Amino acid sequence: MTEVRVPTLGESVTEATVATWFKKPGDSVAVDEMLCELETDKVTVEVPSPAAGTLSDIVAEEGETVGVDALLANISEGDSGGGDKKGGGSQKGGGKSEEASKETEEAPKKEVADAGGSQGDQTGTKVDVMVPTLGESVSEATVATWFKKSGDSVEQDETLCELETDKVSVEVPAPASGTLSEIVAEEGTTVQADAKLAVIATGSAGAGASDKAEPEAGTKDGGDTPAKAPGATQYDSPPAGDGGPGRSDIEDAPSAKKAMAEKGVSRDQVQGSGRDGRVMKEDVAKALSAAKAPPQGESAPQKAPRAPVAAEDEAREERVKMTRLRQTIARRLKDAQNTAAMLTTYNEVDMTEVMALRSEYKDLFEKKHGVRLGFMSFFTKACCFALKEVPEVNAEIDGTDVVYKNFVHMGIATGTPNGLVVPVIRDVDSLSFAEIEAAIGEKGKRARDGKLSMAEMQGGTFTISNGGVYGSLMSSPILNPPQSGILGMHKIQQRPMVVDGEIKARPMMYLALSYDHRIVDGKGAVTFLVRVKEALEDPRRMLMDL
Repeated sequence: MTEVRVPTLGESVTEATVATWFKKPGDSVAVDEMLCELETDKVTVEVPSPAAGTLSDIVAEEGETVGVDALLANISEGDSGGGDKKGGGSQKGGGKSEEASKETEEAPKKEVADAGGSQGDQTGTKVDVMVPTLGESVSEATVATWFKKSGDSVEQDETLCELETDKVSVEVPAPASGTLSEIVAEEGTTVQADAKLAVIATGSAGAGASDKAEPEAGTKDGGDTPAKAPGATQYDSPPAGDGGPGRSDIEDAPSAKKAMAEKGVSRDQVQGSGRDGRVMKEDVAKALSAAKAPPQGESAPQKAPRAPVAAEDEAREERVKMTRLRQTIARRLKDAQNTAAMLTTYNEVDMTEVMALRSEYKDLFEKKHGVRLGFMSFFTKACCFALKEVPEVNAEIDGTDVVYKNFVHMGIATGTPNGLVVPVIRDVDSLSFAEIEAAIGEKGKRARDGKLSMAEMQGGTFTISNGGVYGSLMSSPILNPPQSGILGMHKIQQRPMVVDGEIKARPMMYLALSYDHRIVDGKGAVTFLVRVKEALEDPRRMLMDL
């Protein structure tokens, strides 16, 4: 007997509601086949089967609230349902033979090619290409680019397409070698987590796939079942002809029912985005937002009017849709301005001592540690030094509470071809100069290559942004919520300064600290910058903790 338990739901999420069971007791299940769907405050989580066998009993029924690692059901292993078992929805139209059922048990993610309802026509298999794990709190992505087209041969692990989420780009590799027989989600389509992207035909099915003509418009595989329209998401309509429930039988999420009852919204006013068109909690919120939108013909107050464009100039314009990353950057930066009482204070630092120290030891440092000694490690160390004295700059607001962090997870703002991202170096206050330089170099390269994961950009407590690498002399950085402080570095420039009564040329840099004035007072902000200035102008202070 194998237990089916609630998976990890994500940081700070301790419970979920059982939304829908896709199987019932007595049904045959295969490894990784979806058993049920859980709904949390933020995301919908699908629970796969941990083993092949028969669903013997369901412990947590639909609508029940369960905690992490709670028991959901039990699976009796062994025969997962041959030709004698007729579990509801476990067979498609009765067209599969006992041999096909056995093959499905051995390879649960592969589907027997059965174009004409007869197994003797083809002996190959089909493998679904699914959306990979996108990261915590990310429930959808946009299909950015397909590198292959229908009929192309593919090798296992070869990149098929690229998905774009709010923060990162995700490459989707081929799960098997064969022929890309069908693309389900075209470029520009928004797909849910675990949605089907394409189908790969392997074996003789793959060999025959490229020889077949394209199916007629409105049909799939030349059959009578309507094909999915280009650009449609996986859940646009319920499946037909496979023994699945009709639209009237689809059970909406319990939280969605509750929200509709509380807000007085009828079911007909809500467009479901869940599996088979189920209404989710966020769908109700979208319907309410749409109802509050200004009537057609009236301009939305938040959208600025576009400047008039002459006809001859309009023909020379190019309109490009913003990427999801750029949309997220725009939204978060504007939210920061609307939410925080943001203020910026400035100071300047004489970089003479840091530059001299770096020049003296950079060759020896690189020879011993294998990384170059840059300025970022000095600034990171100086900020950690200052944050100990002014802890509110390293804190955040949570409702009516102030949460002080007794650690420093430093965000390093990094420019990439797709936009600004902020990878986080964790517990940077306990790292050495060499470890900081190595981490910054590694995170920066991964950011520019688009290889950062969601986890690597979450949990930061303070951020450094170096606009000086682009020649910026002065700027006011915008906070990275929910953080309360961000330090802006700028260009090092020789300027005349009075030193010991004499005018000398000194390498000077302007520093800018943007902070949330709700919890950081002017005194704390100025003190922070002064401590950073002192640490950089006399680096020995950091070694002696002065």
